[in-house]
Amino acid sequence: MQERTDDVHENGFSDHVLVCTNDRDSEYACCAEAHGSEVYEAVKSWLRDRGVFWSRVHVVETGCLGLCSAEGTAVAIHPRNRWYSDVVPADVPSLLENEFGPNATQLGGDTTTR
Repeated sequence: MQERTDDVHENGFSDHVLVCTNDRDSEYACCAEAHGSEVYEAVKSWLRDRGVFWSRVHVVETGCLGLCSAEGTAVAIHPRNRWYSDVVPADVPSLLENEFGPNATQLGGDTTTR
């Protein structure tokens, strides 16, 4: 095992967006059926348009984040410790603008005390 925290910070990484795309064969809601892939693509596009995708902000498809809903997917943003449910693709621009600013210049740091 190799601890790489310093490497990550030196490369400018500041934030992590987790988008649930979990699919399951069940009677219960899952993000794959609630726009998970579309939300994931919308997040990547918004960040890419602002030049921070994979340079400052990493985006990952995840399994279940525990906020299951048929109305939309679950998204978590770290290290901000922000959690969202019921996110649909149309929500992504306002969600990310609120978190990172219109031009994605408000990166890094803990904003849990807003």
